[in-house]
Amino acid sequence: MSEALDTALAICGGVAAVGNGLVFLTAGVAKLRNRQVFPGVVANYRLLPDALVEPVAAVLPLAEVLIGAALLGGVAFAAVPAAALLLAFAAAMAVNIGRGRAHIDCGCGRSELRQPLSRTLVARNLVLAGLLVPAAFAVPGFGSAGWGIALAGGLALYLLTLLLNALAALAAGPLAVERNSR
Repeated sequence: MSEALDTALAICGGVAAVGNGLVFLTAGVAKLRNRQVFPGVVANYRLLPDALVEPVAAVLPLAEVLIGAALLGGVAFAAVPAAALLLAFAAAMAVNIGRGRAHIDCGCGRSELRQPLSRTLVARNLVLAGLLVPAAFAVPGFGSAGWGIALAGGLALYLLTLLLNALAALAAGPLAVERNSR
C-alpha cells in the first residue's frame, strides 16, 4: 500500500511541477519580451523602495524562467522557490487589494491580456503554491508511466490556469463592466 501511495504522491507532484513549470516559464518569457514596461508594473505595487524596483524587475523574469525549467526538468527542490514566489505574489496582490488598488495590472506576464488584481488571482496563486507541496518531495522518473500521467495532468493544469486567467480578465474587462452597469 505504501508503494501505491508513494507513486500517487509522485504523480501529484509531477502534475504540479509540469503545470507550474509551464506557468513560470511562459510568464517569465513574456516578461522578458516586455522588459521595458515591466519595471513600471513592479513599481505600481508600491511595495519596494525605488532603488529595488529596477533590480527586481530585471531578476524576476530570469528567476521565473529558471524555476520553470527546473520544475519541468524534474528538480524537486525547485518547488520550494516556486511556492515562495507564488505566495509572495499572492501577498503583494492581497496587500494592494486591501489598499483599494485592485485596478493595477497584476503583472502576470501576459501583456495582451492585462488583468487588474482580484481575489481570484490571489486564490489562484495560493492553490498553485499548495499544489507544489508533493512536488517538493517526489516526482515520477522521466519516461515512466507515472511521468506520462504527470505530463498529461500538468498540461491540463496549465491549460486550466490559462482558461481561468482569461475568464477572470474578461469578467473584469471593459465589456463586462459596461454590461454590468446597465
